[in-house]
Amino acid sequence: MEPGDDLEVTRRWRVPARELVERFSRSSGPGGQGVNTTDSRVELTFDVTASSSLPEHLRERVLERLAGRLVGGAVVVAASEHRAQRDNRRAARERLLVLLREAAAPPAARRRATRPTRGSQRRRLDTKTRRGEVKRGRQGRWD
Repeated sequence: MEPGDDLEVTRRWRVPARELVERFSRSSGPGGQGVNTTDSRVELTFDVTASSSLPEHLRERVLERLAGRLVGGAVVVAASEHRAQRDNRRAARERLLVLLREAAAPPAARRRATRPTRGSQRRRLDTKTRRGEVKRGRQGRWD
C-alpha cells in the first residue's frame, strides 16, 4: 500500500486517493538532528459524509459506528511514530483502513438462545456442591 494508491476497504468499496487529505507537521517523536526541520507527522482525513465512493447502505453504518471519532463528518487519523514521512504516511493509511473496515463490517449474527443441556446442569450443581463442602470445612467446627 503506497501513499498515492486507492484504499481498498472491501471488495465493493474502494476509497480513491483524491478523497483522502494529508496534512504534514513536525513530529514530537524520533528524528535525530532533523527533528526540527522535517515535517514527518501525518494527519490523514477522510470525509465520510461527502464521499462519492461510499455506498449509501454503508454510509449510515459507518457514520453510526464512527460517531465518536468524526469531526465535521470526517474521520482523522494521525501517525508520528516513524522518522520518515513516507513511513508515517503508510502507517496512517493502514490505521485508517483498519478503522474503516471495522466500521463497515456487517453486524454480528444474533445469538439464538438455547437451553442448557442436562449434562451441563448436572456439572454445575456438582461443582456447587463440592465448593460448599470446601467452605463448610473452613468453619472451624472440629469434632
